[in-house]
Amino acid sequence: MTVFDTATVGDEEERSHRSGVSRRQIMLGAGGAAAAFGLLPAWSHPSGPADAAASQRASGFVFHDRSGTGQRRFSDPGIAGVLVSNGRDVVRTDADGRWQLALRDGDSVFVIKPSGWSAPLGAGGVPRFSYLHQPSGTPDTLKLHYPGVAPTGPVPRYIDFPLQPADENDTFEALLLADPQPQTSREMSFFGADLAATAFDTKAAFAIVHGDVVFDDLTLFPRYLDLIGTTGMAWHHCPGNHDMNAEATDTRFAFETWKRTFGPCHYAFQHGRATFIMLSNVSRTPGGERNYGAEIPADQLAFVRNVLAHTPRDRLIVLSMHIPLMSRPDVADPVPHVIGAEELMRMLSPYPHTVSFSGHTHTAEHHYLGEAQGFLAAAPHHHHVLATASGCWWGGPTDHRDVPIADCQDGSPRGHHVLEVEGNRYTTRFVAASRPADSLPMRVSVVGPGVAAGDPVPQGSLGACRLVANVFDGGPRTSVSYEVARLGGGPRPMQHESMPDPAFAAMLARAGASFKPWVTPVASSHIWTAPLPRDLAPGAYRLSISLIDEYGRKRQGQSVLEVSADAPELHASLNSTG
Repeated sequence: MTVFDTATVGDEEERSHRSGVSRRQIMLGAGGAAAAFGLLPAWSHPSGPADAAASQRASGFVFHDRSGTGQRRFSDPGIAGVLVSNGRDVVRTDADGRWQLALRDGDSVFVIKPSGWSAPLGAGGVPRFSYLHQPSGTPDTLKLHYPGVAPTGPVPRYIDFPLQPADENDTFEALLLADPQPQTSREMSFFGADLAATAFDTKAAFAIVHGDVVFDDLTLFPRYLDLIGTTGMAWHHCPGNHDMNAEATDTRFAFETWKRTFGPCHYAFQHGRATFIMLSNVSRTPGGERNYGAEIPADQLAFVRNVLAHTPRDRLIVLSMHIPLMSRPDVADPVPHVIGAEELMRMLSPYPHTVSFSGHTHTAEHHYLGEAQGFLAAAPHHHHVLATASGCWWGGPTDHRDVPIADCQDGSPRGHHVLEVEGNRYTTRFVAASRPADSLPMRVSVVGPGVAAGDPVPQGSLGACRLVANVFDGGPRTSVSYEVARLGGGPRPMQHESMPDPAFAAMLARAGASFKPWVTPVASSHIWTAPLPRDLAPGAYRLSISLIDEYGRKRQGQSVLEVSADAPELHASLNSTG
């Protein structure tokens, strides 16, 4: 972004009238010494005197950055029809690439990256597309423990946004992560160890992180940026409740270090035929049961409404946020109701291709929001709560790399999701960090009185035992069946049941000291069960487990079920290749 001084441009404009050079050409050629603003891109001359009215207006150009320097040059043309916002209002650039918006203290003005173009990337691959107007910076009276925003001074006369052409397709992939949430430097190392599997060998065009980038220690932000910067891709972020400045007494100053590091708390960008909207739905509420609440405030709702007004209805609209719009009531930490969620859903209702993602609960959930939640279309809105990158906060036994296995509290492995977009259609797939890429996307076990893992199932216990399948990233539209070879009768359906994952509960019982103290098994939304057949003779059986997932895709895996003749010393096991 280039920021031009009022007096300098005025002098050039005066000379342009005498020379016959156009005003636009002079503004494109105006330049000057550059000065970095925090960690956001901005080059500026010290602004000259300006009247009060001018200081509340911002204007500039979106331009084709042919030189790749981020500074407008004489030969850099403006780009028409690009959306620019102050976080509330949204305008399109005119034929010369010019925009103008009102700007209030604390606003970020930013370009909404259009399809086929790219914004410069800063540290960690964080896009540099915004200018923060905070004339006095973060108030000293807050006494923030972590650094806030330095004073930015009056509104510059011209704020220009560079873009370069990008080879974008309507078919692409994006990485979706939630809650990396390292609490210590050691836990940040765990996150770094997973990056190779997450992002080094991927076709993804960019990544989106759905909040709780860290666990209250904001000094970890720079190292986090160093780590994700090794991937070479763009990384987009939504703030979480553990990314706040704890000293702030309200939401206005709750993300000062965040803004200094990542830029605006909410914004949008386009890629292919999709519009992505990043929301900040964490509010600061000190003195209550917790130090945060959940709200999509009026400014953000206005922003979404105005983005949608510029979005054709045949486009895919993807929303990302931290706190879920809906969650199961029995998660360990009850999720606050998101104020403004119903209005958001009403605004999305006329658009037939929408989906939203969140993190926060350290569980994996699929919800379909309808009229009761404000979504008034014939087909419900899909809200997907993502399994987290940290699982159950980097706890539990470790793998061969000495990284905690850290399954989520509902038994989901820690990991990431991949959003696959084709035009205005989408699907997702889950990638577990601690399991082979080609493994069956479920964990299978046998539960029953007196049974334990590691031994065959006693024949006399078959009638009291159940087959339990935790289908990673399953949901209410998933169906699961199983078939025992040599038994006959074909596939047998399994029933969707709300219960804790017995394998996770057993791991917690065995290695409780290695988990964070608040970790507890919670009822999973993706468990399927079935009674074991009573008529199995002693021996080994091939067990085929088939599933149809939320998107209608079919998967099948094989396991071995071993049955023993009754003996008091024998217990139950299921030796699964998944």
